[in-house]
Amino acid sequence: MELGYLGLGQMGSAIAERLQAAGHKLHVHDPSAPAMAPFLERGAVGHATVTAVANAAPIVFACLPNGRVSAAVAREVAAGTAVRTYVEMSTIGSPALEQVRQAVAARGIALADCPISGGPTGARAGTLTMLCAAPPEVRALIRPLLEQVGRTVFELGDKPGQAQLMKLVNNLVNAANMATAFEALVLGAKGGLDPDQMVAMMNVSTGQNSATLTKVPKSVLTGSFNHGASLTTMLKDVMLGLQEAETLGVPMLVHQQVGTLWRLADQQGLGAQDFTTLIKVMEGWAGVEVRSRKPAD
Repeated sequence: MELGYLGLGQMGSAIAERLQAAGHKLHVHDPSAPAMAPFLERGAVGHATVTAVANAAPIVFACLPNGRVSAAVAREVAAGTAVRTYVEMSTIGSPALEQVRQAVAARGIALADCPISGGPTGARAGTLTMLCAAPPEVRALIRPLLEQVGRTVFELGDKPGQAQLMKLVNNLVNAANMATAFEALVLGAKGGLDPDQMVAMMNVSTGQNSATLTKVPKSVLTGSFNHGASLTTMLKDVMLGLQEAETLGVPMLVHQQVGTLWRLADQQGLGAQDFTTLIKVMEGWAGVEVRSRKPAD
């Protein structure tokens, strides 16, 4: 198929690689020429503008950094002559997605709300969790493409915005898991417990969560801090989740505190670093590090 792809950052490039590897002809645009270069070398068609991509491909995907950019790009997509379906893969929250929907709907373009979960590593491995909210005919059209990108596809409903909400519910839990796991592990380390043993015990007991299973062993105990997503990205998603809760009138007492912690880490200059560096805030307060004591291989 002829597909458009807009936004070739960490996540976007990994997803576009999967689509290109599946044999689709890609039409791509990104403000960064180096980001486009690998795709052009593999046969993709590069375009100087967003609208040029929308003039060439009937289905256009986008993976963009925030709602402001997504809304601006959608207006450019709406000027395209070939595009009939626009797949928004960015995590931007319901209000921004509604701006995107209005921009493309004015030109008769169908919108699929399709944020993803799993990070760039999961995208390249084909293990992403794909979320989708769109009218039934649109879901049927793009589902085979989503299955070529990820391992599991969850169809959340007919209305764009429902997938955004599900992604934010997931990321609120993810952010809280990290915050509480990191804080508790710092407590244990301060009291003299072995970090490796703490994590091993929790992972076969009731403290098990996504932070103890993957993020701590791979990125914290090793000191590599390279899980693959920035702290600023997680903070964005937490704030978007809290905004959704305010709109729906749902009190979020725990997650308000979680959001305060992530915001504090960003204010301490960790925003551009990996989101696992959140633990450095607690380590600094306690004067201890949660690192493996095993000899390096």
